[in-house]
Amino acid sequence: MAKDVLCEVNSCRFWATENKCSAESIYITSHGSKEAHNSAETDCKTFETK
Repeated sequence: MAKDVLCEVNSCRFWATENKCSAESIYITSHGSKEAHNSAETDCKTFETK
């Protein structure tokens, strides 16, 4: 498992100093039901607005 998760979305409730993600767990899905082939085809479902 990743030691540090980086995030540049400072409008997210879990965004922390030095672009760290402070969420206890991360949930990422692909767009719709298709299989993702690159990062642009994924969504962070952990995101919550500040």
